[in-house]
Amino acid sequence: MKKRSKIFYYLFSTLIAFTSSTFSVAEEIRVASPRGTLEVVFDLQGGIPTYSVEYQGKKLIDASKLGVSLADGVELDKGLEIVSTDTASHHATWTQPWGEQKEILNSYNELRINLRQQDSPAREMKIVFRVFDDGVGFRYEWPEQPQLSSLVILDELTEFNLVDDCSAWWIPAFGNDRYEYLYQNNPVSKLEKVQTPLALSTPDGVYLSIHEAALVGFASMTLAREGEHSLKADLVPWSDGIKVKADLPHHSPWRTIQVADSAGDLIASYLILNLNEPSKIKDTSWIKPCKYVGIWWEMHLGRSTWGSGELHGATTENVRRFIDFASKYGFGGVLVEGWNQGWDGDWIANGDGFSFTEAYPDFDMEALANYAKEKKVSLIGHHETAGAVLNYEDQMKDAMDLYQRFGYGGVKTGYVNYGQNIKRLDENGEECREWHHGQFMVEHYQRVVEEAAKHHLMVDVHEPIKDTGLRRTYPNMMTREGARGQEYDAWAADGGNPPDHTTILPFTRLLSGPMDYTPGIFDLLFEEDRPDNRVNSTLCKQLALYVVLYSPLQMVADLPENYEPHMDAFQFIVDVPTDWEETRVLNGSIGDYVTIARKRRDGQDWYLGSITDDVQRTLEVPLTFLDADRTYLATIYRDAEDADWKTKPTNYVVEQKKVTSETILPIRLAAGGGQAISFHPQDSQRISHQSGSPVPKK
Repeated sequence: MKKRSKIFYYLFSTLIAFTSSTFSVAEEIRVASPRGTLEVVFDLQGGIPTYSVEYQGKKLIDASKLGVSLADGVELDKGLEIVSTDTASHHATWTQPWGEQKEILNSYNELRINLRQQDSPAREMKIVFRVFDDGVGFRYEWPEQPQLSSLVILDELTEFNLVDDCSAWWIPAFGNDRYEYLYQNNPVSKLEKVQTPLALSTPDGVYLSIHEAALVGFASMTLAREGEHSLKADLVPWSDGIKVKADLPHHSPWRTIQVADSAGDLIASYLILNLNEPSKIKDTSWIKPCKYVGIWWEMHLGRSTWGSGELHGATTENVRRFIDFASKYGFGGVLVEGWNQGWDGDWIANGDGFSFTEAYPDFDMEALANYAKEKKVSLIGHHETAGAVLNYEDQMKDAMDLYQRFGYGGVKTGYVNYGQNIKRLDENGEECREWHHGQFMVEHYQRVVEEAAKHHLMVDVHEPIKDTGLRRTYPNMMTREGARGQEYDAWAADGGNPPDHTTILPFTRLLSGPMDYTPGIFDLLFEEDRPDNRVNSTLCKQLALYVVLYSPLQMVADLPENYEPHMDAFQFIVDVPTDWEETRVLNGSIGDYVTIARKRRDGQDWYLGSITDDVQRTLEVPLTFLDADRTYLATIYRDAEDADWKTKPTNYVVEQKKVTSETILPIRLAAGGGQAISFHPQDSQRISHQSGSPVPKK
């Protein structure tokens, strides 16, 4: 069978069975991925819509219900008939203005099902499936119609009925600390309510991730277990219990199921990005990925404060010091936190007191902006809201006008608050309290990124809404937190992030998009500042995180003076890019280890990062990603033989060797350790990192 005929066979093969029920037809429609390895089966029996998913001929998701429950007793999950179906295929490559992969293939087969209720009034709904070789996306669409004046969703009924009791890596939903929890690994049958992305593995070794794409004008989706290993969409509600309120026409985000033969192949999937719309920003030349330093870590250590007083961190003098450091080593940005008035006292409880245009007296905004420009460094301003979003929105345009006037490159926003405690005023002026992740906040985060785009400001969001690939549509949405970052190592009562935390993040949180984890801590013990805390890794693992945990804005998080005793290791941070031509996931096991190689955008150098949990291990890594018939100088930053995250975390070796694409490189990782490598082709010009024989550093 010819390739085109095969595709159309999968798109149009339909089984129709006649029944004697009230609804006379059961209709099964199949749509397969371009290579035919993944197939979705849509079924309408007794007027109830369901779908199932098969991978390489084996069912992964059994018949799962589709539909929504609306206000006024409207149930769009039963009594439906198919009015018509439409099919389409798409195969094209698009270019990211920045990213982990410059050119991305977008190839899928689409099935659009137009449904109508048989009872009067005959309300309409469409379900759209896009089937890729690496997963499935589907969404609901509600056209403008006289039978439905507006959309008020009380519940989304989407199910994910897993055939097997899969192993799941998860964090809880509806928690006090938003997304900032340590991941747990349990069978699906032990879950309750969890956040997405949810990583899963079947007993046969197939990997899945359930998430969503293009979250706009809707509530975010969590998952609730119903049945032994069945999951159901559980939308984050408004304070009045309603899930979504919208005018018509409207559509849901894409519900996504990524499927892979290995855990590493989940990382290599770009399905989430492909389900988002192309960029709405025509000129992206002002969007510049970079590494940045900043007045941040010293505050977490307790050396300085966000608020005013003797220990105030964001002083003119201190900011100049960071600007000098960034300029000296070619870092593009300096983050300034605590510059604006409102930090004194209990700022979390008094977020309405923040001013986003008035600086503390010891912060000379104009002088520092001029000094940064002279040093060819861009300032990144901070807007901490403490969850007082109404106060922030009242000032947001003026605040961004101010940053734009002084030539700032970006804004880091923050929403430190807990549980369902975001203040909103309803239509009667009554105060309500919302979740960070309901529709009210989804729409707020969207307004911020759009306003920032008007002011040519890049955005880094902490305490965010989860990433759903909107960086494709708004490429100034650079990075975000949305998980436990490295600041937990400075003060968390539970001892901070354990060594396996960063070996889980690439397969869970980072499947949704870039994360501002803030790596690069060299003073791992900080015995004088926080003797009861420490960073639970080796120094070389901190280097490897610059490759493993992707972000176009990567913080060089430690204090400048802590890099000076380790200038040879610091060279890797100086050299490593934040924008990539190509990414290869070389190996990985969730919670155990992962190795990723990335090629510099518009360059020839490759960089590799490999990390492990608290188990020492050696990985054999073929360097087949390098160009054939070419010799590279590999500069290797590795854990010393006696290195261990508990006892000797700063022991490392820097060495060089020549390699080719035929080399199989043994990568030894200490317990809690990592290895970082740069590869430079020997037939191109570049100053070597370091020469000479390996020298252990202690």
